[in-house]
Amino acid sequence: MLTVSVKWQKEVFKAVEIDTSQPPYVFKCQLYDLTGVPPERQKIMVKGGLLKDDADWSTVGVKQGQKLMMMGTADEVVKAPEKGPVFMEDLPEEEQVVSLGHSAGLFNLGNTCYMNSTVQCLHSVPELKSALVKYSHSGRSNDLDQTSHMLTVATRDLFGELDKSAKPVAPMQFWMVLRKKYPQFGQLHNGVFMQQDAEECWTQLLYTLSQSLRSPGSRMHCQESGEESSETESVYSLKCHISHEVNHLHEGLKHGLKSELEKASPALGRSAIYLKESRINGLPRYLTIQFVRFFWKRESNQKAKILRKVDYPLELDVYDLCSDELRKQLEGPRQILRDEEGKKLGLKANEKSSGAKDNDVKMTDAEGSSNASGESSVTTPQEGAPSDKEARLTGIYDLVAVLTHKGRSADSGHYVAWVKQESGKWIEFDDDNPIPQREEDIVKLSGGGDWHMAYICMYKARTV
Repeated sequence: MLTVSVKWQKEVFKAVEIDTSQPPYVFKCQLYDLTGVPPERQKIMVKGGLLKDDADWSTVGVKQGQKLMMMGTADEVVKAPEKGPVFMEDLPEEEQVVSLGHSAGLFNLGNTCYMNSTVQCLHSVPELKSALVKYSHSGRSNDLDQTSHMLTVATRDLFGELDKSAKPVAPMQFWMVLRKKYPQFGQLHNGVFMQQDAEECWTQLLYTLSQSLRSPGSRMHCQESGEESSETESVYSLKCHISHEVNHLHEGLKHGLKSELEKASPALGRSAIYLKESRINGLPRYLTIQFVRFFWKRESNQKAKILRKVDYPLELDVYDLCSDELRKQLEGPRQILRDEEGKKLGLKANEKSSGAKDNDVKMTDAEGSSNASGESSVTTPQEGAPSDKEARLTGIYDLVAVLTHKGRSADSGHYVAWVKQESGKWIEFDDDNPIPQREEDIVKLSGGGDWHMAYICMYKARTV
């Protein structure tokens, strides 16, 4: 902790404390409280130029008792309203949350940004929150272990706190139960809790809370004998594999659905190389995609990071990644969606759409029964047969959350959640500090440097 004085215009502010464990942006926020000059307008002179928001204090060279010069214009003083103002802090806390337009942040309990960012992303799913609200303390089924039940209850209670609080929440109870259920998140190094992989936290939490994605079907073609075989496997998210050929999310997904493996060939009577091509047999309401950015580096004995830039869209179409059977089911809803979007643009609906709608109604029962067994990776199944008015999937998804990582290793650095609110606005949840962001800036978190880059993307299905 350093103490400095700051000269701004004709005023000098003495004994201003600098917490060197926090970025300079926090110091600028302190000066904003003193001067009324917003951080983005502040120009603070230090050795080597202007003080940057994310600079490292150890390299800035600020010394105890130093006098700093700040330039910048304060916000204009707002004229007093005719009616007396009602201050937000005077409102009930529930009304404060509504006024803010977003939920509360989460305090970092010591390298828990991986957990905080995961919780904030999943907290944005209304269906998950609804399912948790219905979950009671005594609602544990016989085949559910006690720690899974405790984690589900802790998640429900934490989501409730986030919805009701305008101030940052300390997720102490949730963290304790998470470590009890999954001891790997309680690893210590020199008496301090270690940074963990957010993707592992995401996967384990979802595994406890929800059903998995529908099982994708795989076809394997033997490159030597020409024979083929089929099998089914369970996955909990799609992987975007990154190589020198991958520049876009869609390319990485295609690479992730193809692989080679060695297995016994009945035709050849020996082991042979098979080319495995997977296709998605069922789609969830929410699609989770992990960018495979980390790999084990033997030289340094740690998880190294692939910094390559991989673009991802606000709107994702996975139609060409689906099986032939699923594509047929999607054709009708996709035509309806095109007609609806065409009407908004003043275009006439496709004449074939009426026939497509009839076909869709006929197949609703078959499609709905399959969805009921695993419609979403983060929601509970619908009870009973679906009605004709039930929303149907189109294979098109909209981006609703991005979990980013800043740093060179999965076991270090910093995780942040970028979440789309019901109002359509995006909020950056940097632990206990929610910051509004522009939608056009969200897709810029695609990598290529040391700044925050997408590690997990969550997409919501567009339905008709």
